[in-house]
Amino acid sequence: MSPHHDSPSTPEGFLTSSFDDMSIRTATSFDNVSIDSSDISSSIKRPLAPGVYVPTVAFFDPITEDLDIKTVSQHAVRLVQAGVVGITTQGSNGEAVHLTHSERKRVTIATRKALDEANFNDIPIIVGCGSQSTRETIELCKEAAQSGGDYALVLPPSYYKTLFAADSVLDYFMDVATASPIPIIIYNYPGAVAGLDLSSQDIIELAKHPNIIGCKLTCGNTGKLNRIASATRAATFSDPGSGFMCMGGSADFTLQTLIGGGSGIIAGLGNISPKACVEVMNLFEAGKLKEARKMQAILARGDWAAIQGGIVGTKSAMQSYLGYGGYGRKPLPRPGKAEAGKWAKDFEELMLLEKSL
Repeated sequence: MSPHHDSPSTPEGFLTSSFDDMSIRTATSFDNVSIDSSDISSSIKRPLAPGVYVPTVAFFDPITEDLDIKTVSQHAVRLVQAGVVGITTQGSNGEAVHLTHSERKRVTIATRKALDEANFNDIPIIVGCGSQSTRETIELCKEAAQSGGDYALVLPPSYYKTLFAADSVLDYFMDVATASPIPIIIYNYPGAVAGLDLSSQDIIELAKHPNIIGCKLTCGNTGKLNRIASATRAATFSDPGSGFMCMGGSADFTLQTLIGGGSGIIAGLGNISPKACVEVMNLFEAGKLKEARKMQAILARGDWAAIQGGIVGTKSAMQSYLGYGGYGRKPLPRPGKAEAGKWAKDFEELMLLEKSL
């Protein structure tokens, strides 16, 4: 689970000044737009559907820290069997920053192979492809496509943020989207990129590019999500809209995302409790809002544990409750017995719910 702040992000965001003299596309601009395989640079074999997507954990041998491909494969299948509609590799939970290019490819290849062998051929894979240079990001997008990835999840660059011109980040996304052989999903996660926070105006403008087909908002700003979903006519369970996927980036605002017109979530908590995440959406779609709110509260409390512990706490809880999870790569610490017991306790309520479903 990727941490985010309780306070909302600022309405201005990082790039707002670059749009002062530009006309931002309003909701009516998307009235006749349908984002499908005819609109983008590649033929989409596996369309994205509204629902729960899980950024999968990367698993390592506890002694050598080599990739544990067998567990990577089994975990992906387990998640789809629980009802998630897509998998994300090389996200924050997947320790992408700890993987080489070749290891990234191995994880995606293994995930695709496992899903196909389990007859989940239609399940799409989103691959984290953000890097600090436009050139390497495009290279990662190409490698993702070659490895069986269907979409690229791209963070904005931030290392040289203080040197950027007003339109540097906008140009970055446009250049990557134009060159990428697979469609792009914008990843707005200020906590991972030195506080750089794309505004709703930024994302609405970027959504005009035919190869930018969605966004993941781990900023936790539901007002931003609502503005983007409305302006782009985002896909929902009841209305395909333009096809643009406006996704919440955390399980703790699953219900809020759906109420705000979003398309679903890409949530790390799904590694531990995929059924609970899916059930909140099922309850909402069935019109059972009282039950959905009650379950959402349990999700939010469980997600708070994940936010506090990050990938260390998430893997520890998986080990306690699922029998696998292991540890992150160094320099991430390995929790001792007392700390592992604390994480298990913090996730207890959520895991009782998960096991009941």
